[in-house]
Amino acid sequence: MFHASGDATLTIIDPIQRRQYPLQLSTNPHPDPVDTNRFYFPVDNAVSVTTENIELPYVVGVFVRNLSGDVLVKTEEFAYEELPEREYLIELNGPIKVYLRVTSELTVASSTDRVELDFGAVTRVQIGARSYHERPGMTITTTKEPSDVMKAISTFGSALKTTSCERSLPSLRGHPPQITLGDEMQIPDELSAPASGVRIEVPPKLQTIYPVSSLAYYLGANVVPGPRPRLLTDRGFCRDLRRSSGDFESEVERVLRQVFFFDCITRTEGYYQVELYERQAIEEHLDLAFDELYEKSLAEQLEAYLEVPYQSIQDYLPTWPLTTFVTEEVQNIESLPFLVNNLSLIRTVESKRNHATTLELPDSVNGFVRSTGTDHRGESNKRFNSYVAPPETDSLERAWLGTGNPIGVNKIIKKAFENKLCRRGSTEGIKITVVCNDSDMSSEYDDGDSLYGERDELEFNVDVHRNLTVEELQAVFATETDFLHYIGHISDDKFVCQDGGLNIGKMGDVAVDTFLLNGCRSYEQGKRLIDAGSIGGVVTYSHIGNKSATTVGRLIARLLNRGFSLRSALTLARNQQIVGNQYVIVGDGSVEITQSESGTPMMCEIRSGGKESRFMTKLTTYPTLEQGVGSYYWPYIDEIQTYFLSGGDLPPFPLSTETLSQFLRLEPFPVLLGDDLYWSTEIDVSDVRSL
Repeated sequence: MFHASGDATLTIIDPIQRRQYPLQLSTNPHPDPVDTNRFYFPVDNAVSVTTENIELPYVVGVFVRNLSGDVLVKTEEFAYEELPEREYLIELNGPIKVYLRVTSELTVASSTDRVELDFGAVTRVQIGARSYHERPGMTITTTKEPSDVMKAISTFGSALKTTSCERSLPSLRGHPPQITLGDEMQIPDELSAPASGVRIEVPPKLQTIYPVSSLAYYLGANVVPGPRPRLLTDRGFCRDLRRSSGDFESEVERVLRQVFFFDCITRTEGYYQVELYERQAIEEHLDLAFDELYEKSLAEQLEAYLEVPYQSIQDYLPTWPLTTFVTEEVQNIESLPFLVNNLSLIRTVESKRNHATTLELPDSVNGFVRSTGTDHRGESNKRFNSYVAPPETDSLERAWLGTGNPIGVNKIIKKAFENKLCRRGSTEGIKITVVCNDSDMSSEYDDGDSLYGERDELEFNVDVHRNLTVEELQAVFATETDFLHYIGHISDDKFVCQDGGLNIGKMGDVAVDTFLLNGCRSYEQGKRLIDAGSIGGVVTYSHIGNKSATTVGRLIARLLNRGFSLRSALTLARNQQIVGNQYVIVGDGSVEITQSESGTPMMCEIRSGGKESRFMTKLTTYPTLEQGVGSYYWPYIDEIQTYFLSGGDLPPFPLSTETLSQFLRLEPFPVLLGDDLYWSTEIDVSDVRSL
């Protein structure tokens, strides 16, 4: 959707993902609809406007192409490119995918905080936009029989927009079909998997079917029964999926990561010919001709990729964003499409109760509960509950799907995904609601700088409520908002108000999309919010000290304000030991409140580089809905001339004092100095060596 305003701004709005992308024109825009087939790449909507130039609110990657899609020029920060008059396609990699088509001369100029496209004179510019939002196109009904579950998963590849190596780009992987359990297998006639020439054989048991879901989706593979797990192609290639010391799930993960990694490299021979760090690091050590591989079929590429020893590329693989532990319960098949949409690695666990860890709160688990005597946000509750402690992985984030209350990971709830699909579109600004129901806790929101807003390119509407009654708080939950930050007491499964307590379970539907319930034992109320219509939120298992809760609440708020997802924000806070296991995500932890200014949220660690004028800098990138696994990342540092694959830690690099200072001013992002976390715009580089 396009919105024109009187200040010569044309704002492109994604009403479902709540993304905004303002373009500043030379004159007030009067957009006219145009054909969406004019842009070579797919777009959802398109208009034409008249302008002499277009200014972007921050630096994004710009690809200038001819009408065949070939790249003529690509720019980032500190660029200046002049091109003669001809017809161009211009691709802008912002929070919404934008394409321009124009016949004119063209100058692309960028600094640290803006990009300008100048056409030399007033001209007609066609603008097309594509949302990164994906939803299931169709629904499949399956029985609980493993053979039918296999058929359902075999349809996942139908959502791929291509079977070329470009499917490693998030925007070219569609959402797998939705699945419901029923008495009879039903697959829509118009739904068909691609002819990839790949099949996966596994024994017909849920514990072997679930883990191959993401691999089957990415390869467009048919999943069929077999005596042992194998990956096969119609060319006669066969890969045993138990060959590494009998560990089936680890081998499936290795195959997916290896094939995906090589696809990301091979695609640099196609529409996105960039200097990629990972290709430079491995190419001279491998006997692979990527220009030839680019022209081969998926099955041929698969064979070539898997001939390479995994150990030779292991150190260069991006960190996978998510591992989900799934119990062997057949109803979990209904949630698999949403996990596969994020390319989650999937590991199965037995759902027997004796495999859960029974804990007495608050004293049985070291570090599980923090309290400062009576200085906490609610009453201690020593009920026995069943908790599960999923093992650590090398993924950035972890989740749990199935029976049990997981410690330290995202508790997946299917209803959250369904709520997200039903999310009402909105073209208004980002709505934030803050409720502080105890004046003694007001420092969480009142102290220091504002936690929300302060984004010039985005419109925020922040409503603050204090000391509400039950009726007033109920009205807040019934009012549409993108995010609710609750500060106060929760006791006996109720939000404590001036005149009593509010139990969300007693309400009907709620209109709160996401939330942070920063009070004691808010887990049950958080789950009830999901049941009533919310998508995801941060909650607590135990009672929490007020001082610690204030620190955690402010940090999570700032991270969410900078484009981190719920899951990434809590993962970062936990990795820095700012938050313990008493905080957990319920629902869909991938949801974001706002977009990242640079496209990819990241954390920076700075250490002395040995030389007085150099600093060793390491960046950790976190996935988003738009910039998921397979995305390119460039840190907007002029000294860095290559792109990287997004996900986890980038290789450290030395920066001069001047360059580091410029980098820290680009936008506010978390910075680790020693053991302490700061924000980039608060750091004076001259003081870094003393920290």
